[in-house]
Amino acid sequence: MTDGADMLWAAHDALQAWDADKTAPRLVSHRENIVFDASLNGGRRIALRLHRPGYQERAAIEAELNWCAALAARGLPVPRPVPSRTGTLTVQAGPRLASCVDWLDGTPIGAGDQPLGPDAASVARDARALGRLIAQLHNATDAHPPAPFPRPVWDAEGLLGETPLWGRFWEHPALTPPQRDCLGQARALAADTLKAVTDFGPIHADILRENVLKTDRGLALIDFDDCGTGYRLYDLGTALIQGWGDPLWAAQVAGLTEGYRSQRSLPDDQIRLLPVLVALRGFASAGWIVTRATGDDSRQMSYVRRALALAQHVINQTTPWER
Repeated sequence: MTDGADMLWAAHDALQAWDADKTAPRLVSHRENIVFDASLNGGRRIALRLHRPGYQERAAIEAELNWCAALAARGLPVPRPVPSRTGTLTVQAGPRLASCVDWLDGTPIGAGDQPLGPDAASVARDARALGRLIAQLHNATDAHPPAPFPRPVWDAEGLLGETPLWGRFWEHPALTPPQRDCLGQARALAADTLKAVTDFGPIHADILRENVLKTDRGLALIDFDDCGTGYRLYDLGTALIQGWGDPLWAAQVAGLTEGYRSQRSLPDDQIRLLPVLVALRGFASAGWIVTRATGDDSRQMSYVRRALALAQHVINQTTPWER
């Protein structure tokens, strides 16, 4: 389903399960899910999600929504699910499952790999706020872990095993044999490093800049579509991956870890593992893009180059943001 008219028709079809008003839904995003800005009778603004077929099962989507409901109830700035008129969290809409969450009004902190700010001080300030929010998310799940939680597991097997959640990145079709060997070596070393990671539990797993909103009340997290159980450091690694190549990347790292440590324990020996977790996100993205874009899409080679550069840091045990 790629045609705009088809997507709009599907949105109208799905919204029949909610008490939607007559305002035409507005397409916001067409990535893993198709997302619309819509309104219910009474003026409640919602985000309608048409979920990618086959990506997450109904039970997994509803587990995500239940977790977000629990987090929102504890004061975390995350989307609160909106049940359908019959009380269900999801409905079938053609080939896709549909769900709705309350709209969070804000602006993404950045787009893609664009710099976060004009200077180190502003970058570190915003990164500290994000680090605090990630720590608060982890603290909240420690106090009240979601159960059951049939979600992806972002562990060594899910990131580096024979069938990673986002694909066998070391077999990207653009890689040369030496480059495959490089990623293979880094993969083995990273798997060994993960044995030293001590904090494991529910995570967002996709804290990219477009999923962090600046709102009137501070930062908010959206798009929990990839949430699951995994290394808490992976959330920090994901929050840092888009800083690759930015001359202010070190300021982002310092701010993020400082903000996190203001709310939650993060020992020095764990911080030293962070470059490997950043690399793991880079590897995962190189696997993800293979089936998400055409071969001539510029992101294919961009993600491959980044994965190879990070692999060299894993192999050489160096820190990518230290020059």
